[in-house]
Amino acid sequence: MTLVVIFVLATLLGVEVIKKVPALLHTPLMSGSNAISGITVIGAMIVSGWGATRLAAILGTIAVALAMINVVGGYLVTHRMLKMFKTKPDAEKKP
Repeated sequence: MTLVVIFVLATLLGVEVIKKVPALLHTPLMSGSNAISGITVIGAMIVSGWGATRLAAILGTIAVALAMINVVGGYLVTHRMLKMFKTKPDAEKKP
């Protein structure tokens, strides 16, 4: 029961913190969350590698797949956001 309470409180705190982040900081935060997702991939690989039970191996494999989707999607979004800040070569040449 204690772990459920901690999970709910962490979720509520996370939502409140994210809501108060200015738009200018979203790109650095996205990069940070991608790093955390990478740690999740490593943890999921360890769990699926132990394979204490067949269920643990299956859930670990699913966790690896979902975490990798999260990491790749996060990097794609970050890359797309950073492209918006680059100036186009044609715009520099025009007076």
